Amino acid sequence: MRVIKTTATRTCVVCERTLLQGERALRYSRDGSTFVDVCPLCSDTALDYGWTREGVPLSPLFPQPVRRRRQKSMWQSLLGARDEEIEPVVSEPILRRLGDGEMALVEAAELFNATQFRRTIAGVAKALGEPQASIMPLSGVNAEMVLTFAWDITWYQYRVSPESAQPVRVAERGQDIADLDPTFQQWNATVTDDGRLIPEIERI
Repeated sequence: MRVIKTTATRTCVVCERTLLQGERALRYSRDGSTFVDVCPLCSDTALDYGWTREGVPLSPLFPQPVRRRRQKSMWQSLLGARDEEIEPVVSEPILRRLGDGEMALVEAAELFNATQFRRTIAGVAKALGEPQASIMPLSGVNAEMVLTFAWDITWYQYRVSPESAQPVRVAERGQDIADLDPTFQQWNATVTDDGRLIPEIERI
């Protein structure tokens, strides 16, 4: 008898990241009947949404403690993102002296950092190391910026449109960095351990 080994692809429903082989998924219920996969990095987010972890009674005998909410940043308020303390990309004194080009980089980074996409980047970075990153404006009359995160074996791109109803969205994803346009390989940003994007700006 011939045995064929198959592998099932699992995706975190919160950050939409494909779980790596061997990575453990947590199971949460959103409606009390069906369960979905959540990666360990998004476990707190699932709890914030009020989801119930598999194995925990759906009707607790005692009221659950209220999770303390933190003050929203300006960009989180614009995005309608969930409450979470996000450290600013640059301090207020530096912001006051930036030109339009540098301000566009800061705004794009702040908008990205206020989304769940940074958890995707943090999850991949945990396995593959810190990525190379860039924030580049698209040519043309629109104000879109392209954020690129690249490793040796994979890369992600996001589009940032500050005036859009959905300011940050997934643009492309690939496996070979050679497929990236050289324009987007002008690495001018860094990524923190928690997936925050920081543009390289003169701070003196």
